[in-house]
Amino acid sequence: MDSTVFSLRLDGELLERLRRHAARRGMSVQDYVVRTLIREDFDERFKTAVDETERFYGKEAGPTEPAAPQPPHIRPSAGIA
Repeated sequence: MDSTVFSLRLDGELLERLRRHAARRGMSVQDYVVRTLIREDFDERFKTAVDETERFYGKEAGPTEPAAPQPPHIRPSAGIA
């Protein structure tokens, strides 16, 4: 994978917050910021895919039958004297 330099100016308070967040995860600030950007990009692409699927199939694309009722919870010791 090709890499490129990306320079960013941050105020001191934001940089300290980023350092704390990164330290909690045992990461460098650079790795933390890159992972955050990757996660945000994935979330946005996923939402776009969901929106496109809903447009293609229509908003009502969910199951048409109600879910079957679940049996009542039975304790393992029920009925054992």
